[in-house]
This record gives sequence, C-alpha cells and structure tokens, in this order.
Amino acid sequence: MTIDLKTIKHISKLSRISVDDVKADKLAGDLNSIFDFIEKLNELNTDNVEPLTSVAETTLKLRADEVKSENIRDQILKNSPEENEDFFVVPRVVE
Repeated sequence: MTIDLKTIKHISKLSRISVDDVKADKLAGDLNSIFDFIEKLNELNTDNVEPLTSVAETTLKLRADEVKSENIRDQILKNSPEENEDFFVVPRVVE
C-alpha cells in the first residue's frame, strides 16, 4: 500500500487540517515507511507465539483490604458548602 500526495490532501481535507505541499510530501514519505514496516511485520510467522498484554511479565502486588480510619463521617460532612447533617451538598450545576 502506498500513500500519494492526493491521498494526503484528501485526508487533510477530511480532518480539516491544513497541510502545505512540502509537509504533505514529507508526511506521505513517513506514512509509506510506516506501512512498509507493517508489511514486514506481516511476513513474520507468529503461529506459535502467544498474545501479550504487556512485554513485562509482572503481576500486581496484592494488599489486605483494611479499614484505615473509622467514623470520620462528621469530619467529611464539615467540608460541605451547605449545611446538611446527612449528605454532602454541592451547588447545582444542571437545571
């Protein structure tokens, strides 16, 4: 697959990005080199290769689910802009 100047101009028009001829020519060369690299990758035999989610084979460290502080509800509700003893009240943003 090759990208020509006409295709670059069409894509830039669709994306509403102004690209002059010099930049469009460089962009076409860059995209063509990327597509050439992708074609080389497609030639590789990957039949016995398992898919990866990450190149680093690590597992997440687990920690105990512990309650660090108790009964701080009243302290939190003191930060509410309006006074209410049951809820955290904030200004209305949707009419």
